[in-house]
Amino acid sequence: MIERCKGLRAVGLLLLVVIFRSSNGEAQEKIRISYSALDSAAIWYVAMERGFYKKYGLDAELIFIPTTTTTIASVIAGDVKVANATGGGVANAVVGGMSLVMVGCYVNTLPYELVVHESVKSSENLRGKMIGISRVGSASDIAARVLIKALGLEPIKDVPIIQVGGSPERAAAFRTGKIIGFPSPPGIINLAKGMPHRVLISTADFQKRFDFPFVCATTTKSYFASHRDTVKKVLMALIEASHFFKTRKEESKKIVAKYMRQDNEDFLESIHNSYAKLFERVPWVTREGVEVQLKEALARRVGASLKVEDMVDDSIVRELDKSGFIDAVYKQ
Repeated sequence: MIERCKGLRAVGLLLLVVIFRSSNGEAQEKIRISYSALDSAAIWYVAMERGFYKKYGLDAELIFIPTTTTTIASVIAGDVKVANATGGGVANAVVGGMSLVMVGCYVNTLPYELVVHESVKSSENLRGKMIGISRVGSASDIAARVLIKALGLEPIKDVPIIQVGGSPERAAAFRTGKIIGFPSPPGIINLAKGMPHRVLISTADFQKRFDFPFVCATTTKSYFASHRDTVKKVLMALIEASHFFKTRKEESKKIVAKYMRQDNEDFLESIHNSYAKLFERVPWVTREGVEVQLKEALARRVGASLKVEDMVDDSIVRELDKSGFIDAVYKQ
């Protein structure tokens, strides 16, 4: 009996040591992760600010990589282990021979609106006028084509689309009259001063959601296979960050303001109102959206043949959903 008590006491002491070490960060696993947008991927840095990575045993180094192309290159090189990437970017990379997998998507649609000059009152006023995007194949390009089609017009044929650059360059081209409009994430136009404009249409206006894997946790297949538990911890932290963003509005706005270095209240309110609705409770990867992006990527690569399963594995999300983890987070 005495020996048994000693054994139990030893186990108890061991557990206390493990808890102590974890709470002080000594036993946490180091990992470098990245995000590529300050608005749509806000949960990546919310998780950092609120300590969710640490909560799940990760000593995370979070870096900002603003382009999908550079993000994917960093993941392939192993500099970043888990990153935020779009389905279109991943599809192009996989079709090009890269071994990537999307393990969970936190925004599964394109959150864009078509900002036009105030003189554009209807879709007919848009005919023959130029719309500016960042580059061909980018999310802004896809958004422009989707929004133009929703207006009953044909991209390129009815409404020319030109490459202009990032948001600052598009705003400058819009201000000087080089373009009549541009696709923009929600709320960005609130930062524009002295630019007469209107939002002609938004994907939020669509009766049926346009499926597009937009904010997706992505890694290499080899890392996923060898560090599945680590990837699971990242997904858990992001799920909790999504819940926090949805339910703690003012605190979330302060974090966004810090990272975006922006105190425009209308802008911050718009960002929160939009993404609080868009962040998924259960971050499945939309199969319909992936199929579309994969089809377009394959069309540019003659002879290539791939399936959705070649670039998607959200089995961890299924596990977390089935285990009750996500329900527990949302009951807090």
